Amino acid sequence: MADPKVPPHDGAVEQSLLGAVLINKDAMIDVAEFLRPHHFYEECNSAIFEAMLGLYESHEPIDIVTVTAALKKNGTLKLAQGASYVGNLLNAVPTSAHAEQYGRIIQEHYTKRKLIEAAAKITEFAFRQEGGARQIVDQAEQEIFAIAQSATRRDFIPIKDALAASFDRLDELHKRAGGLRGVGTGFVDLDNKLAGMQESNLLILAARPGTGKTAMVLNIAQHITVREKTPVGFFSLEMSKEELVDRLLVSQADIDAWRLKTGKLSDDDFTRLSEAMGELAEAPLYIDDTPGLNILEMRTKARRLQIEHGVKLLIVDYLQLADSGRRFDNRVQEVSIISQSLKNLARELTIPVLACSQLSRAVEARGSKIPELSDLRESGSIEQDADVVMFLYREEQDQLAWGEQIPTKLRIAKHRNGPLGEIDLIFRGDRIRFYSIEKKRTETAPPAVH
Repeated sequence: MADPKVPPHDGAVEQSLLGAVLINKDAMIDVAEFLRPHHFYEECNSAIFEAMLGLYESHEPIDIVTVTAALKKNGTLKLAQGASYVGNLLNAVPTSAHAEQYGRIIQEHYTKRKLIEAAAKITEFAFRQEGGARQIVDQAEQEIFAIAQSATRRDFIPIKDALAASFDRLDELHKRAGGLRGVGTGFVDLDNKLAGMQESNLLILAARPGTGKTAMVLNIAQHITVREKTPVGFFSLEMSKEELVDRLLVSQADIDAWRLKTGKLSDDDFTRLSEAMGELAEAPLYIDDTPGLNILEMRTKARRLQIEHGVKLLIVDYLQLADSGRRFDNRVQEVSIISQSLKNLARELTIPVLACSQLSRAVEARGSKIPELSDLRESGSIEQDADVVMFLYREEQDQLAWGEQIPTKLRIAKHRNGPLGEIDLIFRGDRIRFYSIEKKRTETAPPAVH
């Protein structure tokens, strides 16, 4: 029976992996992508694999002579127990055919050891009696999530590797003739300015109540999930999932929202609704309508959602309704913590986070209806944390007839890595949908309902 105090490892498997590479240097191809020297438990084996990896990256032969020379050059020959230990590795395994399997076992043992370390840290956090239970749970989530992501993460990478990846990405975009680097919104003019919503970016969509913030982000989510089949997570802190589904059905079926609400539907409406339900049922859209959701709970759910479904975009509607999990005398400080947390979440998951935000009444008091960055309610660090800030507004705030096509502007007021500017849109309240002006030039808009 194994000693439970000894961390999980298998020295024979480590030796077999090293022996397999010595027998056939091409075996390194099978493991170099995921296996690193620090994954080995025995220091001598770690030093030898590091030498092998260096030779592999330099396109040099990997054998007893070259590995021994590399160990001498690195000053780790003594740590590797000398040339005799390296030579004996050839006898550790009869074939190189199972190198990848050996590597996976080594990586698995490493993951178990990291889990044991994480468990010890979590135990220490809990015994300290510092902070609340939610903070401890969040810390535990971070520790475990970091381990789950470790197979694909590296602390530092050479610039040449980053350049190679960048070239491949740009080459793919060139082949697609104008494709987007980020996640598309479905609005051509907006995508042209943003090049899509970029990884690790926090995007803010701000407006006064009743301007169509929720409709806008729902339209974006609808495009991404229905047309692109890309998974999206939607945190609805204001509306119930039933309200969101009704809005999605109206937009997808292109029917009058009031007729759906009152049940006065025609046979044609029912046909459209049935088709819309089928399309939406296949869409990878995941809705959480927990009211007053704590930011720590949001992060936990988002991490789990990415692991289980691979979401490429998170939407938060809206930012000021989230709970920071702490109590502040100053509301501005609390909202700042929320915006910082959302930015950190975008970086941690390497996906864009699109958050709605309220504007203050100051914009209504001015002669000009054009929102400014200073109009962000309880702004704090929102404009500082955000990579993109967009304002949705109308130049005329008069009461408009039901079904009327309402000119609306989307202003990009901050864009950390691109141009600013305004985009003209048309909003139809009866369809709960925004239309691109460019789109309306080429497509027949649905008739106005009075």
